Amino acid sequence: MEYAGIGGLIVLALDIWAIVSVIGSRASTGAKVLWVLLILVLPILGFIIWLIAGPRSSRSVV
Repeated sequence: MEYAGIGGLIVLALDIWAIVSVIGSRASTGAKVLWVLLILVLPILGFIIWLIAGPRSSRSVV
């Protein structure tokens, strides 16, 4: 099996979800740009940092 390919797809999906959430957040434009750049430049570490400290989407999940 090709685990690297599956892992890459999972990271890609999580990063896209994080970027969409950042864009939908109420953060300033500058903050959004910095978060998206962090997620794109450091896909795994950027996602983890966003998950812990990043802006959340303005939509309510509940």
